[in-house]
Amino acid sequence: MPDAGPSFTVKLAQTEDELRAAQRLRYDVFVRELGGGGEMVDHEAGLERDKFDPYFDHMLAIDDKSGEVVGVYRLLPGERAAKIGQFYSEDEYDLTVLKKSGRKLLELGRSCLHPDFRGGTAMYHLWNGLAGYVNQREIEVLFGVASFHGTDVKELAQPLSMLHHNHLAPPDLRVKAQPEVYESMDLVAPEDLDRRAAMVQVPALIKAYLRLGGFVGEGAFIDHAFNTTDVCLILDTARMNERQKRIYGGA
Repeated sequence: MPDAGPSFTVKLAQTEDELRAAQRLRYDVFVRELGGGGEMVDHEAGLERDKFDPYFDHMLAIDDKSGEVVGVYRLLPGERAAKIGQFYSEDEYDLTVLKKSGRKLLELGRSCLHPDFRGGTAMYHLWNGLAGYVNQREIEVLFGVASFHGTDVKELAQPLSMLHHNHLAPPDLRVKAQPEVYESMDLVAPEDLDRRAAMVQVPALIKAYLRLGGFVGEGAFIDHAFNTTDVCLILDTARMNERQKRIYGGA
């Protein structure tokens, strides 16, 4: 009988052990693999964590065969952010335009997969779980920072400029990097863009949001602690066409 391939259970972390499993995977990816850090990172225990973790929901993809957590997404609904006083990404981006919209918001972050499960169906299952979470809570706008590896914007000039010229959010969604950390993404004139070469440099997660009709905010943020260049992604569910909704919902 042919092997049907890996199967996964997607759920929200409910115990301290499940949260630590998410933090261990994040450590393996963001610290060991990508060279990141942070003031609350526990190198001895191998945990990537921060002060926001207790307030987020942590969506897990668990490999049914091994029982190991192989994928993670961190989710913060707007009403919970209001209670703690801010969204995680507000240190990087001015979110006023979203917060004043009166729409139901969800911040996404810390998305990662175990390297053995990249390019397979694990992320599909996570996105399917995310769609269910969004539908159940009637979320209207999803947003969060996504990262390019490295902090040299000159090396990222083509993809950053391509995002700026072709995928900049409309005014009602256009968050902007905080003035004190703002890095322009308008680095290459539109006529000098090599879209094919630019897209090769764009991480898979950002490409996935673009396929769903997502936008980017104005300006990038250099995160030296995580050795990344961040852009803010925004997805308005009301703007998605039927094809995009089918992809997003896992149909």
